[in-house]
Amino acid sequence: MVWVASFGVWAFITLANVGSLYELYSSSGGSMRISDLLGMECSQTLTYFPLTPFVFAFAIRCPVQRSNWIRRSLEHLAGGLIFSITHITLRGLTHYAYFDAQLHGWASAIGRSQPDGFRVQWHVLEQLFFRNVVDDITGTYLPIVLVAHAVAYYWRFRERELRTSQLETQLAKAHLQTLKSQLQPHFLFNTLHSISALMLTDVPAADKMMTRLSDLLRMSLEDNQAQVTTLNRELEFVNGYLGIENIRFEDRLKTVIEVAPETLDAEVPHLLLQPLVENAVIHGISRLSSGGEIRITAERDGPNLNIRVRDNGPGLGNRDGPRSKVGLGLKATRERLETLFGIAQSFEVRTPVEGGVEACIRIPFRAHQAFGTNEIASRDSGARA
Repeated sequence: MVWVASFGVWAFITLANVGSLYELYSSSGGSMRISDLLGMECSQTLTYFPLTPFVFAFAIRCPVQRSNWIRRSLEHLAGGLIFSITHITLRGLTHYAYFDAQLHGWASAIGRSQPDGFRVQWHVLEQLFFRNVVDDITGTYLPIVLVAHAVAYYWRFRERELRTSQLETQLAKAHLQTLKSQLQPHFLFNTLHSISALMLTDVPAADKMMTRLSDLLRMSLEDNQAQVTTLNRELEFVNGYLGIENIRFEDRLKTVIEVAPETLDAEVPHLLLQPLVENAVIHGISRLSSGGEIRITAERDGPNLNIRVRDNGPGLGNRDGPRSKVGLGLKATRERLETLFGIAQSFEVRTPVEGGVEACIRIPFRAHQAFGTNEIASRDSGARA
């Protein structure tokens, strides 16, 4: 790319100079063949082309920094002199190196045909050097070095930006996995507590709950690394959990699920509904002597997916007992939603006018594509990070 860019830039400058000189000669009444103008500019300007990539590479390898600016400046001064000498040598090889008054035409300073053979016009090369050394260093070498430093700075900036982005993605994934790992033992311990409560009073029911729990754990292990799954898969997991609680509460627990068909393939965080339903069971239904109802609804509202989990328990203000477990599930759910969706989500727990507690979630509606759940998690968490 450097070689192509070098040729393109110097070719453009050469042609631009030819056009300017031709216009200048035409406007002043002089006559100059376009071929001579092109030869002059190719000898003077286009000979910078093969030198530019080497100067660029040298500037990249030897950047001027605050700690080494004196040494690097001397190195680049020496490099500028070598650059000018090389440029004069290349120019001397061309047919338009200088104008020979004796021949009344242009001639090369090196390899000119003479009766005594090959000859180098040292006085011509010396004149060309002293006439061009300042312009070569300040007008050509120094700009190339500055461009190389700017490109190197941009490369380092982009590399740091990429490393920062990768680090943020890794941290976000680790944070999500930590929050999810908090929910899994929380759910397991509460379920085992429910099973132990039946061990001395109803052994067959406790055994059935253990069987259901093993099915849930199998489902959980299948999606262990996934952060995002489908609403349909999440409802399967919640139905398995409610099946365990139905054994415990029997007719005291009623479940109503109202989910729009077009939302079943929507992407939702894994273990999104289970802690909300668990809170409704523990702090809502279990407080009612006659039992109660848990209602799960999901609908699409334009670009958003609205999910609600509601119980008809005593409400937030009437809940007694320790609230740490409730806080853990809701806090982890809130943090996961913020990490995955940022400001595009909302999570609210409120007391409806009819009583009870309702958890309302709004997240962007994203239809499930042909990816595995692990791929969905990686893609989604990477995008949000």
